[in-house]
Amino acid sequence: MLTLILSLILNGIALYVTCSFVPGLHIPSGTTGFIDAVIGAVILAIVNAIIRPILLILTLPINILTLGLFTFVILGLTFWLMTAFAPGIRSDGLLPSIIGALVFGFLNWMLHVILQPKSS
Repeated sequence: MLTLILSLILNGIALYVTCSFVPGLHIPSGTTGFIDAVIGAVILAIVNAIIRPILLILTLPINILTLGLFTFVILGLTFWLMTAFAPGIRSDGLLPSIIGALVFGFLNWMLHVILQPKSS
């Protein structure tokens, strides 16, 4: 349970920093923005667990033709879909969502590598 809460907080931090620094992504500042970021992280996890695999299967021929580069578009679509449902988080289009998804993924990975306790 503690690992789940820590992961949720780290995802919220990564989403808040991503929306604060990527042009075209908007989030309120302060505590309200962080709460919106945590809610957005939960929504993004749900979208990535349910909708992303369906999109990857449906777009498999395009993904094969582009040698996997269309996956970035799918990442951006899932991130944009999260901004459509998350309160307080807005995206100005697909390109900021693609950049935001890449930055969020990198920040999320870095935070989990640095801060998550090692299991034996």
